[in-house]
Amino acid sequence: MRWCEACQQAVEVISDPVCEVCGMPLEKSGRCLACLNARPHFDAMRSWAVFNGTLRDALHTLKYKRNFGLGISLAEQIHRDFGKFPWPVDALVPIPLSRGRQAQRGYNQVMLVAVPLADSMNLPTLPSALCRMRETRTQVGLNAHERRQNVQQIFQADSRLVRGRRILLMDDVITTGATIADAARALREAGASAVYAFSIARAPLEH
Repeated sequence: MRWCEACQQAVEVISDPVCEVCGMPLEKSGRCLACLNARPHFDAMRSWAVFNGTLRDALHTLKYKRNFGLGISLAEQIHRDFGKFPWPVDALVPIPLSRGRQAQRGYNQVMLVAVPLADSMNLPTLPSALCRMRETRTQVGLNAHERRQNVQQIFQADSRLVRGRRILLMDDVITTGATIADAARALREAGASAVYAFSIARAPLEH
């Protein structure tokens, strides 16, 4: 897949108003009900665009076809928009795959965008800062409660790499944010001074 001008223009970039904490689109500025009831472990989370159309096709291509050029093109476009997230970060940590999925696929698709994006921001990428402690079911088809249960306490962070650092935690797609929230928990418990979460796309919750 080639990330052409028409593909770029078709991206539905998420704009305000969104929840000031988790980035969920809202009718007016403020916090969503979930963040009012229980503050997540991350300081803030935002997503670049809606998981549909050409962007969904692009992320599927990254996931299954290891298209390095596409990852670089996406990173370049994301970086042009990233100024709207003025977060004081000093390292990027991608969400890791499980050992089984990493071995099966041979690579982590998030890294294809995370590495060139971090380079453009002059940030180190720390792929070993997080690990998954157990295999989980795929999140596809699970409701919000099942997603949260599925990813509880699955991540562990390396304090030697993250202690005292302000981390930009990155995933490709979020739906409920359950996975990235547990990763943020692990990073904070390992001593990260701040965690800002970012995803390339945000998908509607599947019921």
